[in-house]
Amino acid sequence: MKQISLIAFLSICLFSTNIFAQKNKKFDIIAYYTGDSKLIDEYEVNKLNQIIFSFCHLKDGKLSVDSTKDSLTIKHLVSLKTKNPQLKIVLSLGGWGGCEPCSNAFSTADGRLKFAKSVKEVSDYFKVDGLDLDWEYPAIEGLPGHLFQPADKPNFTELIKILRSTLGKKYELSFAAGGFQKYLDESIDWKAVAPLVNRINIMSYDLVNGYSKVTGHHTPLYSTNPKEESTDRAVEFLLKAGVPAEKLVIGGAFYTRQWKNVENINNGLYQAGEHFQGADFKNYATTYTEANGWKYFYDEKAQAPYWYNEGTKTFATSDDIKSIKAKTEYVKSKKLGGIMFWELTLDSFRDGMVNAIYEVKTAK
Repeated sequence: MKQISLIAFLSICLFSTNIFAQKNKKFDIIAYYTGDSKLIDEYEVNKLNQIIFSFCHLKDGKLSVDSTKDSLTIKHLVSLKTKNPQLKIVLSLGGWGGCEPCSNAFSTADGRLKFAKSVKEVSDYFKVDGLDLDWEYPAIEGLPGHLFQPADKPNFTELIKILRSTLGKKYELSFAAGGFQKYLDESIDWKAVAPLVNRINIMSYDLVNGYSKVTGHHTPLYSTNPKEESTDRAVEFLLKAGVPAEKLVIGGAFYTRQWKNVENINNGLYQAGEHFQGADFKNYATTYTEANGWKYFYDEKAQAPYWYNEGTKTFATSDDIKSIKAKTEYVKSKKLGGIMFWELTLDSFRDGMVNAIYEVKTAK
Protein backbone atom coordinates (compact mmCIF):
# COMPACT_ATOMS: atom_id res chain seq x y z
CA MET A 1 0.00 0.00 0.00
CA LYS A 2 2.84 2.36 0.90
CA GLN A 3 4.59 1.51 -2.37
CA ILE A 4 1.47 2.27 -4.42
CA SER A 5 0.98 5.53 -2.53
CA LEU A 6 4.59 6.50 -3.14
CA ILE A 7 4.31 5.73 -6.87
CA ALA A 8 1.09 7.72 -7.06
CA PHE A 9 2.70 10.59 -5.19
CA LEU A 10 5.74 10.59 -7.47
CA SER A 11 3.48 10.47 -10.54
CA ILE A 12 1.53 13.48 -9.29
CA CYS A 13 4.79 15.34 -8.59
CA LEU A 14 6.10 14.55 -12.07
CA PHE A 15 2.80 15.59 -13.67
CA SER A 16 2.75 18.85 -11.69
CA THR A 17 6.36 19.56 -12.61
CA ASN A 18 5.60 19.01 -16.30
CA ILE A 19 2.64 21.38 -16.17
CA PHE A 20 4.77 24.01 -14.45
CA ALA A 21 7.59 23.54 -16.97
CA GLN A 22 5.18 23.81 -19.88
CA LYS A 23 3.63 26.90 -18.34
CA ASN A 24 7.02 28.58 -18.11
CA LYS A 25 8.06 27.68 -21.65
CA LYS A 26 5.81 30.51 -22.80
CA PHE A 27 8.14 33.35 -23.75
CA ASP A 28 6.54 36.27 -25.54
CA ILE A 29 8.38 38.77 -27.72
CA ILE A 30 6.27 41.92 -27.52
CA ALA A 31 6.69 44.95 -29.78
CA TYR A 32 5.31 48.39 -29.11
CA TYR A 33 4.63 49.85 -32.55
CA THR A 34 4.11 53.47 -33.62
CA GLY A 35 4.33 52.98 -37.38
CA ASP A 36 1.70 52.86 -40.10
CA SER A 37 -0.04 50.08 -42.01
CA LYS A 38 2.75 49.73 -44.58
CA LEU A 39 5.95 49.87 -42.51
CA ILE A 40 5.04 46.84 -40.42
CA ASP A 41 5.36 44.62 -43.50
CA GLU A 42 9.11 45.33 -43.61
CA TYR A 43 9.67 43.60 -40.27
CA GLU A 44 9.90 39.93 -39.34
CA VAL A 45 6.45 39.70 -37.79
CA ASN A 46 6.76 35.91 -37.60
CA LYS A 47 9.27 36.40 -34.74
CA LEU A 48 6.80 38.40 -32.64
CA ASN A 49 4.08 37.14 -30.29
CA GLN A 50 2.35 40.43 -29.66
CA ILE A 51 2.21 43.86 -31.27
CA ILE A 52 0.97 46.73 -29.10
CA PHE A 53 -0.42 49.55 -31.23
CA SER A 54 0.77 52.84 -29.74
CA PHE A 55 -1.22 54.87 -28.92
CA CYS A 56 -4.92 55.33 -28.41
CA HIS A 57 -6.11 58.13 -26.12
CA LEU A 58 -9.06 59.21 -24.02
CA LYS A 59 -11.75 61.30 -25.66
CA ASP A 60 -14.71 62.25 -23.48
CA GLY A 61 -13.68 59.46 -21.12
CA LYS A 62 -13.73 56.79 -23.82
CA LEU A 63 -10.99 54.86 -25.59
CA SER A 64 -10.43 56.67 -28.87
CA VAL A 65 -8.55 55.79 -32.04
CA ASP A 66 -7.22 59.16 -33.14
CA SER A 67 -7.43 59.06 -36.93
CA THR A 68 -8.39 57.20 -40.09
CA LYS A 69 -4.70 56.40 -40.54
CA ASP A 70 -4.60 54.75 -37.10
CA SER A 71 -7.76 52.78 -37.91
CA LEU A 72 -6.20 51.45 -41.11
CA THR A 73 -3.03 50.52 -39.22
CA ILE A 74 -4.93 48.59 -36.55
CA LYS A 75 -6.98 46.73 -39.19
CA HIS A 76 -3.81 45.81 -41.06
CA LEU A 77 -2.11 44.63 -37.87
CA VAL A 78 -5.09 42.37 -37.13
CA SER A 79 -4.90 40.96 -40.68
CA LEU A 80 -1.33 39.81 -40.01
CA LYS A 81 -2.72 37.17 -37.65
CA THR A 82 -3.91 35.14 -40.65
CA LYS A 83 -0.31 34.28 -41.55
CA ASN A 84 0.95 34.44 -37.98
CA PRO A 85 -1.30 32.36 -35.71
CA GLN A 86 0.90 33.06 -32.67
CA LEU A 87 0.38 36.82 -33.01
CA LYS A 88 -1.87 38.93 -30.78
CA ILE A 89 -2.72 42.57 -31.43
CA VAL A 90 -3.29 44.82 -28.44
CA LEU A 91 -4.25 48.49 -28.24
CA SER A 92 -2.38 50.74 -25.84
CA LEU A 93 -3.84 53.72 -24.02
CA GLY A 94 -1.68 56.67 -23.13
CA GLY A 95 2.08 56.89 -23.33
CA TRP A 96 4.41 59.44 -21.74
CA GLY A 97 2.36 62.46 -22.79
CA GLY A 98 -0.86 60.70 -23.69
CA CYS A 99 -2.68 60.16 -20.41
CA GLU A 100 -3.29 63.68 -19.16
CA PRO A 101 -7.02 63.08 -18.45
CA CYS A 102 -6.48 59.64 -16.89
CA SER A 103 -6.34 60.59 -13.21
CA ASN A 104 -9.60 62.53 -13.46
CA ALA A 105 -11.39 60.15 -15.84
CA PHE A 106 -10.68 57.10 -13.68
CA SER A 107 -11.48 58.79 -10.36
CA THR A 108 -15.13 57.66 -10.28
CA ALA A 109 -16.90 54.33 -10.69
CA ASP A 110 -19.02 55.79 -13.52
CA GLY A 111 -15.91 57.05 -15.31
CA ARG A 112 -14.18 53.69 -15.04
CA LEU A 113 -17.26 51.81 -16.28
CA LYS A 114 -17.69 54.21 -19.19
CA PHE A 115 -14.09 53.61 -20.22
CA ALA A 116 -14.30 49.83 -19.79
CA LYS A 117 -17.41 49.63 -21.99
CA SER A 118 -15.68 51.71 -24.67
CA VAL A 119 -12.67 49.38 -24.58
CA LYS A 120 -14.97 46.41 -25.19
CA GLU A 121 -16.72 48.20 -28.07
CA VAL A 122 -13.48 49.27 -29.77
CA SER A 123 -11.89 45.85 -29.23
CA ASP A 124 -14.88 44.04 -30.70
CA TYR A 125 -15.02 46.44 -33.66
CA PHE A 126 -11.37 45.99 -34.61
CA LYS A 127 -11.20 42.34 -33.47
CA VAL A 128 -8.09 43.04 -31.42
CA ASP A 129 -6.98 40.85 -28.53
CA GLY A 130 -6.95 43.30 -25.67
CA LEU A 131 -5.65 46.43 -23.96
CA ASP A 132 -2.35 47.64 -22.53
CA LEU A 133 -2.67 50.54 -20.07
CA ASP A 134 0.21 53.00 -20.31
CA TRP A 135 -0.69 55.50 -17.61
CA GLU A 136 2.47 57.36 -16.62
CA TYR A 137 1.93 57.42 -13.68
CA PRO A 138 -0.76 56.69 -11.10
CA ALA A 139 -0.23 58.56 -7.80
CA ILE A 140 3.21 59.99 -8.71
CA GLU A 141 4.42 62.69 -11.07
CA GLY A 142 4.85 61.83 -14.73
CA LEU A 143 4.90 64.50 -17.41
CA PRO A 144 5.08 67.86 -15.58
CA GLY A 145 1.63 69.41 -15.40
CA HIS A 146 -0.33 66.16 -15.60
CA LEU A 147 -2.71 65.55 -12.70
CA PHE A 148 -1.69 62.87 -10.21
CA GLN A 149 -3.17 62.21 -6.77
CA PRO A 150 -2.92 59.58 -4.00
CA ALA A 151 -6.35 58.21 -4.94
CA ASP A 152 -4.91 57.08 -8.29
CA LYS A 153 -3.52 53.94 -6.65
CA PRO A 154 -6.84 52.47 -5.45
CA ASN A 155 -8.56 53.86 -8.55
CA PHE A 156 -6.11 51.95 -10.75
CA THR A 157 -7.05 48.75 -8.92
CA GLU A 158 -10.74 49.44 -9.45
CA LEU A 159 -10.07 50.25 -13.11
CA ILE A 160 -8.35 46.90 -13.63
CA LYS A 161 -11.24 45.12 -11.88
CA ILE A 162 -13.93 46.69 -14.07
CA LEU A 163 -11.87 46.16 -17.22
CA ARG A 164 -11.44 42.48 -16.45
CA SER A 165 -15.11 41.96 -15.60
CA THR A 166 -16.25 43.90 -18.69
CA LEU A 167 -13.80 42.35 -21.14
CA GLY A 168 -14.05 38.82 -19.75
CA LYS A 169 -11.26 36.29 -19.60
CA LYS A 170 -10.56 35.97 -23.33
CA TYR A 171 -9.13 39.49 -23.69
CA GLU A 172 -5.52 40.31 -22.92
CA LEU A 173 -5.10 42.90 -20.18
CA SER A 174 -1.68 44.32 -19.35
CA PHE A 175 -0.08 47.56 -18.26
CA ALA A 176 3.22 49.33 -18.72
CA ALA A 177 4.85 49.64 -15.30
CA GLY A 178 7.58 52.07 -14.35
CA GLY A 179 10.78 50.20 -13.62
CA PHE A 180 11.97 52.64 -10.95
CA GLN A 181 11.58 52.32 -7.21
CA LYS A 182 9.17 55.21 -6.55
CA TYR A 183 6.65 53.74 -9.01
CA LEU A 184 7.13 50.24 -7.62
CA ASP A 185 6.56 51.49 -4.06
CA GLU A 186 3.73 53.99 -4.56
CA SER A 187 1.73 53.54 -7.78
CA ILE A 188 0.25 50.02 -7.76
CA ASP A 189 -1.38 47.62 -5.30
CA TRP A 190 0.50 44.61 -6.67
CA LYS A 191 -1.34 41.94 -4.70
CA ALA A 192 -4.72 43.20 -5.87
CA VAL A 193 -3.80 43.90 -9.49
CA ALA A 194 -1.49 41.00 -10.44
CA PRO A 195 -4.17 38.25 -10.40
CA LEU A 196 -6.35 40.23 -12.84
CA VAL A 197 -3.82 40.97 -15.61
CA ASN A 198 -2.12 38.72 -18.14
CA ARG A 199 1.21 40.48 -17.80
CA ILE A 200 3.06 43.46 -16.43
CA ASN A 201 5.32 45.16 -18.98
CA ILE A 202 8.16 46.60 -16.90
CA MET A 203 9.59 49.72 -18.51
CA SER A 204 13.11 48.84 -17.42
CA TYR A 205 14.47 51.69 -19.51
CA ASP A 206 14.65 55.47 -19.02
CA LEU A 207 15.89 54.60 -15.52
CA VAL A 208 18.21 57.53 -16.13
CA ASN A 209 16.00 59.85 -18.15
CA GLY A 210 15.86 63.16 -19.95
CA TYR A 211 15.46 65.07 -16.70
CA SER A 212 18.70 63.73 -15.26
CA LYS A 213 21.69 66.07 -15.01
CA VAL A 214 24.04 63.11 -14.52
CA THR A 215 24.84 60.33 -16.98
CA GLY A 216 24.29 56.66 -16.23
CA HIS A 217 22.94 53.41 -17.70
CA HIS A 218 19.37 54.07 -18.80
CA THR A 219 18.43 50.40 -19.23
CA PRO A 220 20.86 48.19 -17.27
CA LEU A 221 20.14 44.57 -16.47
CA TYR A 222 21.85 44.77 -13.07
CA SER A 223 22.59 47.52 -10.56
CA THR A 224 26.28 48.31 -10.03
CA ASN A 225 25.60 49.92 -6.64
CA PRO A 226 22.75 49.74 -4.09
CA LYS A 227 21.16 53.00 -5.24
CA GLU A 228 21.16 52.27 -8.97
CA GLU A 229 17.90 51.32 -10.65
CA SER A 230 17.99 48.25 -12.89
CA THR A 231 15.88 45.59 -14.59
CA ASP A 232 16.84 42.94 -12.05
CA ARG A 233 16.05 45.24 -9.14
CA ALA A 234 12.50 45.78 -10.42
CA VAL A 235 12.00 42.08 -11.16
CA GLU A 236 13.21 40.99 -7.73
CA PHE A 237 10.97 43.57 -6.05
CA LEU A 238 7.89 42.28 -7.91
CA LEU A 239 8.71 38.63 -7.32
CA LYS A 240 9.01 39.36 -3.59
CA ALA A 241 5.67 41.21 -3.80
CA GLY A 242 4.13 37.95 -4.96
CA VAL A 243 3.75 38.63 -8.68
CA PRO A 244 4.10 35.34 -10.60
CA ALA A 245 7.27 35.18 -12.70
CA GLU A 246 5.34 34.27 -15.86
CA LYS A 247 3.40 37.56 -15.64
CA LEU A 248 6.56 39.69 -15.65
CA VAL A 249 7.87 41.03 -18.95
CA ILE A 250 11.07 43.09 -18.97
CA GLY A 251 11.81 45.99 -21.28
CA GLY A 252 14.49 46.65 -23.87
CA ALA A 253 15.42 50.05 -25.32
CA PHE A 254 16.02 50.36 -29.05
CA TYR A 255 17.27 53.95 -28.68
CA THR A 256 20.00 55.85 -26.89
CA ARG A 257 19.86 58.67 -24.42
CA GLN A 258 22.67 61.18 -24.84
CA TRP A 259 24.33 63.88 -22.75
CA LYS A 260 26.66 66.67 -23.88
CA ASN A 261 29.27 68.68 -21.97
CA VAL A 262 30.37 65.49 -20.24
CA GLU A 263 33.96 65.50 -18.99
CA ASN A 264 36.31 62.67 -19.88
CA ILE A 265 36.22 61.06 -16.44
CA ASN A 266 35.31 57.34 -16.17
CA ASN A 267 34.65 57.49 -19.94
CA GLY A 268 31.72 59.81 -19.23
CA LEU A 269 29.82 57.36 -17.02
CA TYR A 270 28.15 58.85 -13.89
CA GLN A 271 29.26 62.40 -14.81
CA ALA A 272 27.43 65.71 -15.02
CA GLY A 273 25.95 66.61 -18.41
CA GLU A 274 23.04 68.01 -20.39
CA HIS A 275 20.60 65.55 -21.93
CA PHE A 276 19.69 65.76 -25.61
CA GLN A 277 18.07 63.60 -28.31
CA GLY A 278 19.62 60.18 -28.88
CA ALA A 279 19.81 57.81 -31.86
CA ASP A 280 17.71 54.83 -33.02
CA PHE A 281 19.26 51.35 -32.99
CA LYS A 282 18.99 51.12 -36.79
CA ASN A 283 21.41 54.06 -36.99
CA TYR A 284 23.96 52.96 -34.37
CA ALA A 285 26.31 51.47 -36.95
CA THR A 286 26.66 54.78 -38.78
CA THR A 287 26.43 57.06 -35.71
CA TYR A 288 28.65 55.57 -33.00
CA THR A 289 31.76 55.01 -35.11
CA GLU A 290 35.44 55.55 -34.39
CA ALA A 291 35.53 57.81 -37.44
CA ASN A 292 32.96 60.02 -35.69
CA GLY A 293 35.09 60.03 -32.54
CA TRP A 294 33.12 57.48 -30.50
CA LYS A 295 34.51 54.72 -28.30
CA TYR A 296 32.39 51.74 -27.26
CA PHE A 297 32.40 50.36 -23.72
CA TYR A 298 30.53 47.51 -22.05
CA ASP A 299 29.86 47.40 -18.32
CA GLU A 300 30.04 43.69 -17.50
CA LYS A 301 28.51 44.16 -14.05
CA ALA A 302 25.51 46.13 -15.33
CA GLN A 303 25.39 44.14 -18.59
CA ALA A 304 24.97 47.47 -20.37
CA PRO A 305 26.81 49.22 -23.21
CA TYR A 306 27.73 52.88 -23.42
CA TRP A 307 29.62 55.18 -25.75
CA TYR A 308 31.82 58.20 -25.15
CA ASN A 309 33.10 60.82 -27.58
CA GLU A 310 36.08 62.66 -26.11
CA GLY A 311 36.18 65.19 -28.94
CA THR A 312 32.59 66.36 -28.49
CA LYS A 313 32.36 65.44 -24.79
CA THR A 314 29.25 63.40 -25.50
CA PHE A 315 27.97 60.28 -23.71
CA ALA A 316 25.36 57.76 -24.91
CA THR A 317 23.60 54.84 -23.20
CA SER A 318 21.20 52.15 -24.45
CA ASP A 319 20.74 48.46 -25.16
CA ASP A 320 22.59 46.83 -28.03
CA ILE A 321 22.80 43.31 -29.45
CA LYS A 322 24.99 42.06 -26.60
CA SER A 323 22.87 43.51 -23.79
CA ILE A 324 19.53 42.52 -25.33
CA LYS A 325 20.81 38.95 -25.59
CA ALA A 326 21.80 39.11 -21.92
CA LYS A 327 18.30 40.32 -21.04
CA THR A 328 16.77 37.50 -23.07
CA GLU A 329 18.93 34.91 -21.29
CA TYR A 330 17.80 36.49 -18.02
CA VAL A 331 14.13 36.03 -19.00
CA LYS A 332 14.79 32.36 -19.73
CA SER A 333 16.72 31.76 -16.51
CA LYS A 334 14.08 33.49 -14.36
CA LYS A 335 11.21 31.86 -16.27
CA LEU A 336 9.65 35.26 -16.88
CA GLY A 337 6.83 35.92 -19.35
CA GLY A 338 8.98 37.52 -22.02
CA ILE A 339 10.60 40.68 -23.25
CA MET A 340 9.01 43.80 -24.71
CA PHE A 341 10.68 46.85 -26.20
CA TRP A 342 10.22 50.43 -27.24
CA GLU A 343 9.79 50.29 -30.17
CA LEU A 344 9.72 48.32 -33.42
CA THR A 345 10.28 51.14 -35.95
CA LEU A 346 13.63 51.90 -34.28
CA ASP A 347 14.98 48.44 -35.17
CA SER A 348 16.66 47.22 -38.35
CA PHE A 349 14.36 45.34 -40.71
CA ARG A 350 16.67 42.29 -40.57
CA ASP A 351 19.42 41.03 -38.24
CA GLY A 352 18.60 43.62 -35.58
CA MET A 353 17.41 43.58 -32.00
CA VAL A 354 14.27 41.48 -32.60
CA ASN A 355 16.35 38.87 -34.38
CA ALA A 356 18.84 38.81 -31.48
CA ILE A 357 16.02 38.22 -28.98
CA TYR A 358 14.50 35.52 -31.18
CA GLU A 359 17.82 33.70 -31.62
CA VAL A 360 18.35 33.46 -27.86
CA LYS A 361 14.71 32.58 -27.21
CA THR A 362 14.77 29.65 -29.65
CA ALA A 363 18.27 28.39 -28.80
CA LYS A 364 18.32 25.05 -26.99
